[in-house]
Amino acid sequence: MNPKIVLVAPSDAHEPARTMLPSGFDLLIEAAGSPAYAAALREAEYLVGFVDMLVKESLYQAAPRLRLIQLLSAGYDRADIATARRAGVPIANNGGANAVAVAEHALLLMLAVSRRLIWQHASVSAGRWRGNATPRVHELRSRTLGIVGLGTIGKKTARLAAAFGMPVQYYDIARLSEDAEDALGVRFRLLRELLRTSDIVSLHVPLNPSTQGMLGAAELALMKPDAILVNTSRGPVVDEPALHRALSAGAIAGAGLDVFAEEPPPVDNPLFKLDNVVLSAHLAGPTFESNIARLRNAFDNVQRVARGEPPLWVIPELG
Repeated sequence: MNPKIVLVAPSDAHEPARTMLPSGFDLLIEAAGSPAYAAALREAEYLVGFVDMLVKESLYQAAPRLRLIQLLSAGYDRADIATARRAGVPIANNGGANAVAVAEHALLLMLAVSRRLIWQHASVSAGRWRGNATPRVHELRSRTLGIVGLGTIGKKTARLAAAFGMPVQYYDIARLSEDAEDALGVRFRLLRELLRTSDIVSLHVPLNPSTQGMLGAAELALMKPDAILVNTSRGPVVDEPALHRALSAGAIAGAGLDVFAEEPPPVDNPLFKLDNVVLSAHLAGPTFESNIARLRNAFDNVQRVARGEPPLWVIPELG
């Protein structure tokens, strides 16, 4: 009998998953919480999908044969890590499958805010050619980018920024060697130092107790008045009311946000009324290409475990 993979994913992933499924495995595509899902878990050896919120005691009780939980997401902030540690089943994230997509989106937000793209579009589409005024807009070249979190996505963002002629500095608890910094073209700065000296700050950290609220009122007050904040990581990394106050008061020039403290954000979120923000709906990662890469990495990891090899990309808390 073939080992069983249970997939929990949006419908647009179903057919690619069937096409990419390695031989020798059975794929069961089920909706989390359904009776069919519960039945499938009893025989499942691999759980694949956007499933970090399902990682809790009941999962391990329902799936006694589980050998790997393979996330299609990069983040895992909704998983019960303590329970996962006791269960001893490895959890792997998507192995940087969405890194290119998120890095490109971060640059998109930098450009859109710097060039006031939304304002320009609204003016032209409303018949106000140039809005009766020429706005002050900025190039990215020579503007210092400060990257907070130099993981896979942060590194790709640094490479893209270099192509725009941006000096890049970074803060990360895992500091690179000087040779590695030279190769990537980045320089380490302490967090407060980075905030004070960067023209654009881009956040690429996971959400965990050490990063929740890491940019609050005191940190935002360190930033330059003409600086831009870009967040494609997780909303709660930033104190959202403090960010709104800073943007409203002109303490910083603008923000590009793909993530929010609450998702979806309430319709009365005060950020919606500001004209110095560009917003997207937590869509930096899911491109056609990254969705295929997620499945490729997932099935590769499943095969590794089936061969008796350790999985790749196990989350640090379980590594």
